[in-house]
Amino acid sequence: MTKIPVIVLVGPTAVGKTELSVSLAQKWQGEIISGDSMQVYKGLDIGTAKITENEMHGIPHYLIDVVQPNEFFSASAFKDETKKKIRMIHSKGKLPFIVGGTGLYIQSVFYNYSFGTVSEDSEYRAKLEEMDAQTLHNKLLAEDPKSAKQIHFNNKRRVIRALEVIKLTGRPFSEYQVETKLSDEFEPLFLGLELERSVLYDRINRRVDQMMEAGLVKEAKALFDLSLGDMPATRGIGYKELFQYFDGLLTEEEAVWLIKRNSRHFAKRQMTWFRNRMKIHWINALEELTEEKANACISQFLKANPFDSDK
Repeated sequence: MTKIPVIVLVGPTAVGKTELSVSLAQKWQGEIISGDSMQVYKGLDIGTAKITENEMHGIPHYLIDVVQPNEFFSASAFKDETKKKIRMIHSKGKLPFIVGGTGLYIQSVFYNYSFGTVSEDSEYRAKLEEMDAQTLHNKLLAEDPKSAKQIHFNNKRRVIRALEVIKLTGRPFSEYQVETKLSDEFEPLFLGLELERSVLYDRINRRVDQMMEAGLVKEAKALFDLSLGDMPATRGIGYKELFQYFDGLLTEEEAVWLIKRNSRHFAKRQMTWFRNRMKIHWINALEELTEEKANACISQFLKANPFDSDK
């Protein structure tokens, strides 16, 4: 069976993926699937730098605004929905693009990730739920250092699941998750945008200032007022820091400083993930020929993996 070609554009936050992806999709008759774990939530627009209708320039985008903030949308759901969207786009004679920075989600589409096939231990999970985030992460560090390095200690739900899987299977969660063999159905071209760290960090700082000017506080307050507890939508950078401001734990200035710092740290983690987990063609986002280089990679890729654009 001929594999479906897919263009995957990744990179850290604020590097310029959105604008480039639209230009590439216009040239190659593509349609875009968002590879961002937070853009699936309705109402989280400013803080996730969600693309606007005007910025889409008529290019269809998928997996944006698909669930309410009080709903769960997991990596497993992303994997299943993205595969459906790839097949649908391909059936229309269009070239599927995936664009985003959530490495785990994107990688799960093309590699044999296993999500949710291990049963649950509700009693053990309840005990874990009583522990604070740092204690849980220390426990994971002792039992599975590789997973502890990959999962942020604030992601309590993911840490708990890792510990639960370890208890039920006797295997490290890091070994259980992924195989290195690529999908038999899709043929991805991984393109990555990168920037010198100081330039990227400056972009991130300026973007946060722009978000604040655009009304991020109001958007975060609307989410805060829903009293969602520890739902995934509340964990996004830009929201969780402002929640502390609303709770009186930080000043607004301190919250903004934290958003910038956490965004920079997140960008660094993204780059570490992509460099260690995927074979990516890296392109500097500030080069004069950035788009030309991306187009050249796609052209060469499609010669070996053609798609029917005349359906």
